[in-house]
Amino acid sequence: MPDLLIELFSEEIPARMQARAADDLKKLITNGLVEAGLTYASAGAFATPRRLCLTIDGLTAESPTTREERKGPRADAPEQALAGFLRATGLQRGQLEERTDKKGNTVLFAVIERPGRPAAEIIAEVLEHTIRTFPWPKSMRWGAGTLRWVRPLHRILCVLSSEGGAEVVPLEVEGIAASNLTEGHRFLAPAEIEVSGFEDYVTKLKRAKVILDPAERADTIWHDAQQQAFAAGLELVEDKGLLAEVAGLVEWPVVLMGEIGADFLHLPAEVLQTSMKEHQKFFSVRDPKTGGIVRFVTVANRETADHGATILAGNQKVLSARLADARFFWDNDLRVAKDQKMEPWLAALENVTFHNKLGSQKDLIDRIAGLAGTLAPTVGADAEMAGQAARVAKADLASEMVYEFPELQGIMGKYYAQAAGLPAEVANAVEEHYAPLGPSDAVPTAPVSVAVSLAEKIDKLAGFWAINEKPTGSKDPFALRRAALGVIRIVLENDLRLGLNAAVAAAGDQIGPRDQGDGVQGHAETADVVTFIHERLKVFLRNDGVRHDVIDACLALPGNDDLWLVVARARALGAVLATEDGENLVQGFKRANNILAQAEKADGVAYEYGPDRKYAEDAAEVALFDALDNADAAILAALEGEDFATAMGAMAALRTPIDAFFEAVQVNADNEIVRRNRLNLLHRIRETCLKAADLSKVEG
Repeated sequence: MPDLLIELFSEEIPARMQARAADDLKKLITNGLVEAGLTYASAGAFATPRRLCLTIDGLTAESPTTREERKGPRADAPEQALAGFLRATGLQRGQLEERTDKKGNTVLFAVIERPGRPAAEIIAEVLEHTIRTFPWPKSMRWGAGTLRWVRPLHRILCVLSSEGGAEVVPLEVEGIAASNLTEGHRFLAPAEIEVSGFEDYVTKLKRAKVILDPAERADTIWHDAQQQAFAAGLELVEDKGLLAEVAGLVEWPVVLMGEIGADFLHLPAEVLQTSMKEHQKFFSVRDPKTGGIVRFVTVANRETADHGATILAGNQKVLSARLADARFFWDNDLRVAKDQKMEPWLAALENVTFHNKLGSQKDLIDRIAGLAGTLAPTVGADAEMAGQAARVAKADLASEMVYEFPELQGIMGKYYAQAAGLPAEVANAVEEHYAPLGPSDAVPTAPVSVAVSLAEKIDKLAGFWAINEKPTGSKDPFALRRAALGVIRIVLENDLRLGLNAAVAAAGDQIGPRDQGDGVQGHAETADVVTFIHERLKVFLRNDGVRHDVIDACLALPGNDDLWLVVARARALGAVLATEDGENLVQGFKRANNILAQAEKADGVAYEYGPDRKYAEDAAEVALFDALDNADAAILAALEGEDFATAMGAMAALRTPIDAFFEAVQVNADNEIVRRNRLNLLHRIRETCLKAADLSKVEG
């Protein structure tokens, strides 16, 4: 079976587009070949700044011959029906077969045979279509041609190789004819290279100073940068996103480490790191003793006779200009923080809109401060300090540094709060109140930080619910799902006993009625917001192996706005349901519940009166009375002590007596008194189990 090698060689492809483009090339080509009848063993796609590459192993040499039969109209059908069938099949009347069906009618059949086609012919068609319709996020035309590509396309390499040798697949797109030629590194080895297959291609490219695999380029960069930092007694600051981007900027990475001017070393590490990353694509190198950023690593795309000295000198000159701007912002901001305690920034936020229906940033700050003070006792924080932290938490949004680098909001706020002489708890809360921003981010744990972070997120949920800006299946422009997940993680990871109903209601009271459009005024619906948080809780716990129906069984009980309580119950119930007793108890409970529901519907009464032991006729019936008495006492005592494992265990212990009861007695007895008593006993089974969990919500 032959192997296929494709390379599309162009001017530089933006780094952010390369990975997606390689995946698209692989998907479009392989899907097209398979649809045309070819199969393959494996495929791999690669990208460098100047080329997209696809290799396919074990491709079939030709597509199979196919034979298709289509049933048409009757032989005596109207001419119009026959004409339509002929157009659909591409045949003529004389090529149709007449056959007699079971009813004795003569029916026309078309037998369509499609001969197999050589792989090269199919590849040419699929590749040309792929090139002409490639889904670049942005593309361009050049010269007088009509072809659109991300940057001008120069070469098409398309080689089909087998044991018998290699052949170029005949193909031409906009005057670019396919060949077996490519080029090496733009500066170090720009000559043409002739290749015969993928292994030959990779080997010759590397000799020509091109590393094809982006993962290999990234590994090379990281290894060399770490080695240089280690040799200087320093350590490289990890940044996977920057590493992937830089690997997409070079074909032959050459790592160089440079100095940061002494005039800039006093800047906060985050400022240096952000400025170098955003403006220059430099990695940061820190001193492990002080934690300060002291050097940078840049990645050149070529080797030089002076071992990068000229490149470093130029980079250091540009970096100094960039850092001079950052130093200017920092010095100005420090004066505002130290001398004026950030008051000009807070005043400026009165004129910055948070949302046109929810007021200014100043309105937001006032709401968060009020709610943080309300939540403070619940989380063990000082209410006055929580309010103080909330009032300055957004102040840095008006600073020059955050205006230049929005990603530093909160981080710079901490520095400015410290400069203003505010307590450490307040400064830390300013930085941490945004957290967590992602599923892997740490949550705040200091009480003041927890109070402000919860207030910020609950206010956001209540506010956008009040103006009916709720997430949809595909859109969540205000990151409300992330806010709900943040509330969940903060509560659970800090073991907080927070009443969500009261917290959301308090936030809604501060927001007040808001215009939802067309003059309609709305408040935050507390129940809707809490339900939304419950739905996110199900998604969050699913990753921990907690079933959604188990959570539903616990959410059905009182106190479901206490997330810690819900999760503790759910984990205990999940553990019990994983046992044989727990699984069988659910079946027994549902059997009791179904019989009871049918009887109540048929009789038009509710069997909610206590069953009387004196009407028990069977030993299994008496044993169930005893078991329910024991379970009631054990479950109530365990629930009072919030010992949910014991409560669920006591409920699971009912499995055996319930099973024995159903095996021994007939609930719908002939004696009406006995029947009613047994139905009331079923109600007691339901009520006893419902004290621990609503088993009717459990699937199975």
